[in-house]
Amino acid sequence: MQKRDQYHTIEDFLTDISFQRWIREGENHENWVEWSLENTQRAKLVEEARLWILATAVPIPPKNLTQTALQNTWDKIQLKEKEAEPTFASSSNRFWWWSAAAIVIVGLGIGWVFYQQNQTKEPLLTYSELISQTAEGLIEQTNNTNKPQLITLSDGSSVLLYPKSKLSYPRSFAGRERKVFLLGEGFFEISKNPQKPFLVFSNEVVTKVVGTSFRIRAFSNQPNIEVTVKTGQVNVASNDLITKAEKKSVTLLPNEGIRFLRQALSFEKMATLPNKDVSAPSTYEIEQVNFEFSDTPVSQIFAILEEAYLLEINFPAEKLKDCYLTTSLQDQPLPEKLKIICESLGKNTRYEMNGNQIIILSNGCN
Repeated sequence: MQKRDQYHTIEDFLTDISFQRWIREGENHENWVEWSLENTQRAKLVEEARLWILATAVPIPPKNLTQTALQNTWDKIQLKEKEAEPTFASSSNRFWWWSAAAIVIVGLGIGWVFYQQNQTKEPLLTYSELISQTAEGLIEQTNNTNKPQLITLSDGSSVLLYPKSKLSYPRSFAGRERKVFLLGEGFFEISKNPQKPFLVFSNEVVTKVVGTSFRIRAFSNQPNIEVTVKTGQVNVASNDLITKAEKKSVTLLPNEGIRFLRQALSFEKMATLPNKDVSAPSTYEIEQVNFEFSDTPVSQIFAILEEAYLLEINFPAEKLKDCYLTTSLQDQPLPEKLKIICESLGKNTRYEMNGNQIIILSNGCN
């Protein structure tokens, strides 16, 4: 990391083998992304260097590799000739060194061809390359904290973005589809719109829904991608832009999960969903929450939402102390849940959302 902290030109990146491997193979992806996003100027240089590497048919070779090797061999030959006497033995030595030179030259040629062939294989598209194929500009949000962050999308859908994860999404959804890009882990609650399906691109997998709730775990350094469904119906397909394989898909119903084996490029049905594990980055708490309420105090409903979404809800406790609700919030994104609660309490109740903090404004229930 210290070496690349000194990079100030595009050439610095182009001659870095580890940078080439990141761009072409996704190697050490998360570390490169985190480092690139530390300042704007660095991010611009990285992007320019990335485009240069993608535009070339083969990666940039080490500077003067062949010329240097040949010159070294020729210097050794000349030195040997000066040291040797004009005898039969010297002729043998000269012949041996010329043979050695030929072997080195042929070896370099074969090695370089092999290097080119391996480097010019069609690589897996990286997260950044997937995003670059979208026409619209995207907002990128990275969670560098140690707890989930709530993201509300323009269509009313909500996403709990977990630590060490990144979500890229448009400011507003245009066209016939709603597309977002996930690197890492997120729990999605999608607003219903049958005419405009919602698609999550996460490495080798595309998850397509109309309105439902589900979780995706798609870290670059993990061998598998997991999709688990809480409510609704989800279609999970292999991303043929990345896998270059025959497209495969599977449909999941509530309480079902699928695992995509990245090495085998195949799906494996999960017999049981992951259990809560306090030591893991994801605890799957929200999947275990029941959002069906029958004559339940509003204060209790708010407490359940706070725990499920790891947020803070401020409300006038005294004015709402005698308010009870019977409602189902099971298959709704968080903004829709809050809207239903406020409408149930009366026209004088509304909410304001600011990141992970929600303020309920109310004069009491009807």
